Amino acid sequence: MPRSPSAFRDRRDAGLRLAEVLETRHFSNPVVLALPRGGVPVAFEIARALRAPLDLMLVRKIGAPGNPEYGIGAVIDGSHPQMVLNEEAMAILRPSATYVNAERQRQLEEIERRRAFYLGGRPPVSLKGRTAIVVDDGIATGGTIRVALKALHATEAAFIVLAVPAAPQSVIESLRSEADEIICLGTPEPFHAVGLYYKNFEQTSDEEVVALLREAESFSGGSEPPPQGFAPKGSMRSTKSP
Repeated sequence: MPRSPSAFRDRRDAGLRLAEVLETRHFSNPVVLALPRGGVPVAFEIARALRAPLDLMLVRKIGAPGNPEYGIGAVIDGSHPQMVLNEEAMAILRPSATYVNAERQRQLEEIERRRAFYLGGRPPVSLKGRTAIVVDDGIATGGTIRVALKALHATEAAFIVLAVPAAPQSVIESLRSEADEIICLGTPEPFHAVGLYYKNFEQTSDEEVVALLREAESFSGGSEPPPQGFAPKGSMRSTKSP
């Protein structure tokens, strides 16, 4: 894996470069999951190359009582939404079960509102027996990606892949136990910021997200889940057995 990627023209260029690598992997029955908003243009090009469904992975933080910016957990979208709690923060703050459950419900409602806005209420794509490819436009600290990957462990996905254009090497190493495979085009050190590795890193608009998701419906495919015991051939960066 290159240590320093040359600058990507924009997010779609980064997606095309990732797609070139992912196409060689011959994943069975992939589903591409984008973290909005910046991850959507990257994931769109991957989904188009793989002829795979493109869906969103919506993550909402559960804030601490009286301090909503301090995360004690997160709720993640999906056919079976998951809640991932920060056990260390929970042990320190000891929020009541009533508070946690109320916040979980509130964030689930916000996720549903956003899904309706972006996808017109289309239900999440089932991950049962499929390869889940999680995509963002880059990783700085890895906090959101970490909870997203943790949530996928509770689904029936057969294999979990994280695909990103650039990230710090230390963060990639810390995420190895959360994914079956990690594909990252560059791990420059020092890392600084994701936007430095793009010539055009303008904010992705809601309108662009909606348009790309609608266009993706025209080329996404679907097939039966792979047989039990499936494993892709020649894993590049497999961290555990699927």
